[in-house]
Amino acid sequence: MSSLGFGLGLRTEHYEAVLAERPRIDWLEVLTENYLVPGGKPLDYLHRIGERYPLVMHGVSLSIGSTAPLDERYLREVKQLATRVRPRWISDHLCWTGVGGINLHDLMPLPYTEEALRHVAARVRRVQDDLGQRILLENVSSYVAYSTSAMSEWEFLSALCHEVDCDLLLDINNIYVSSVNHGFDPHAFLAGVPRERVRQFHLAGHRNCGSYIIDTHDEPIVQPVWDLYRAAVARFGDVATMIERDANIPPLGELLAELDQARRIAGSVRARAA
Repeated sequence: MSSLGFGLGLRTEHYEAVLAERPRIDWLEVLTENYLVPGGKPLDYLHRIGERYPLVMHGVSLSIGSTAPLDERYLREVKQLATRVRPRWISDHLCWTGVGGINLHDLMPLPYTEEALRHVAARVRRVQDDLGQRILLENVSSYVAYSTSAMSEWEFLSALCHEVDCDLLLDINNIYVSSVNHGFDPHAFLAGVPRERVRQFHLAGHRNCGSYIIDTHDEPIVQPVWDLYRAAVARFGDVATMIERDANIPPLGELLAELDQARRIAGSVRARAA
């Protein structure tokens, strides 16, 4: 499957500029939860923008790792939106967001155990059956680890892909953030996941607090993340790449400049490999 190229996360601040200026963007990622509505302006913009650019859907509420039952209503709404949008793919996070009716409003990591693997695998199968398509799961930034973990995060992701035939959204910034917070080699993460399963990259900024890093998506991408992206392109090849910005959102031109930097990096890696 060929790559979609280089895209951005669609944000309301940029609706009009995207429609009026037709910027050099290959595709757009939309936040699923923003469009789970029966009608109105959000869906009108989405329809018009979707006529001009390929779209993918990216969610934050699947909570695939929770012990709470899957949210049937949410899954129905996601499927309805996918029928309307016809995204190239649907993604969410390998995490849990709450239990017992309590939403933590955060993407919490899992213990990387055989028991957790079996639990998540069964839920991914159910979601893929309901949606009628393979989904992408994203690695999250983490700030805690479990003493019960029996494997690394990348080993868990690899085993899950093998078990349920899902794909991966590798967030390069999240790999870097977690590597600093937990003291592992980010290149070992890249080397540890299967090439054929990686369909998308995320790039984003973060906040460095000295002894730890917080994934904030409110700053420009830093050089170590660009360097890790270069290594990711060298390992995985021509993978759809996008930039996330969720706060302190700048004018569209600033994000397009970062996207051009991603293009240059990927181009230089391809040229060197030729």
